[in-house]
Amino acid sequence: MMASESVSVLFKIYCLAVMTLIAAAYTVALRYTRTVSSSLYFSTTAVCLTELIKLLLSLGMLLRETGDLGRFRSAVVSHIFKSPKELLKLSVPSVVYAIQNNMAFVALSNLDAAVYQVTYQLKIPCTALCTVLMLGRSLSRLQWFSVFMLCGGVTLVQWMPPQSTRVQVEQNPFLGFMAIAVAVLCSGFAGVYFEKVLKSSDTSLWVRNIQMYLSGIVVTLIGVFMTDGAQVLEKGFFYGYTPWVCLVIFLASVGGMYTSVVVKYTDNIMKGFSAAAAIVLSTVASVVLFGLQITATFLGGALLVCVSIYLYGLPKQDTSRVQKPSTDGEDTQKLITV
Repeated sequence: MMASESVSVLFKIYCLAVMTLIAAAYTVALRYTRTVSSSLYFSTTAVCLTELIKLLLSLGMLLRETGDLGRFRSAVVSHIFKSPKELLKLSVPSVVYAIQNNMAFVALSNLDAAVYQVTYQLKIPCTALCTVLMLGRSLSRLQWFSVFMLCGGVTLVQWMPPQSTRVQVEQNPFLGFMAIAVAVLCSGFAGVYFEKVLKSSDTSLWVRNIQMYLSGIVVTLIGVFMTDGAQVLEKGFFYGYTPWVCLVIFLASVGGMYTSVVVKYTDNIMKGFSAAAAIVLSTVASVVLFGLQITATFLGGALLVCVSIYLYGLPKQDTSRVQKPSTDGEDTQKLITV
């Protein structure tokens, strides 16, 4: 992998474009599979397969990073088979992410894709709070202002939610919103926890991913049989799977991998633009595919959310620049939003 110092502007633009498209496409495709389908697949099996694919992708990236099979095998044996404590440590975000991913299926079964995309941005203040509490970092006044602005925007979006007219299942908006709330809490905690583990040692990012995804596969398999065990045994693990479902799993897997890359090589401003652009794309797609009826309150709330994301990503002002040409506080200017 390239060093962060050598990352070009073109590469950052590429990351921005891919993250935006993945976020928007995943939300819309998942919404489609959960509302416009005759035989509904088991969301728990989809989450489990996603973890498996992410594990295989991470193994491939580790092989590329090590350069040959010998060093790759040595890294796997040393960090996986001989490090049960590290696997146990990474099982914490695995459990939390498994809950988050399942909650996304529940939310998009009961809320329009555009409403979901906007409301899910509550992960920003949740991540900010976890960052302050768990990593001892601080937020600027502008960032705190943007957090309150974002909450106001989400409130407007939920005040009079737009109606979708072409779905074949009964929806429960309250259940959908509660599912998003759980997903937001999981995203904030798991993201900051994983960041703390990453930065507590020099262990490769891909090794950490492998440790987490191994635990994730075990956790999600348990979830499959605890939640849908009887039906899975009766109908089969892949019941209800269509090309659209496979696309959802693929997008979730690639999106999870890209989250790691974006955290490593880009910044909050780019991720903020990506989230805002994904909101716009999801809204347009929802109008076309699901007959979404946009209201003035939704538009106003979505605009506030987009602006707040941009403001949150702005770098802090260096107030000590006049007194000290160089400071050691610049490392605290980055907050990771997962």
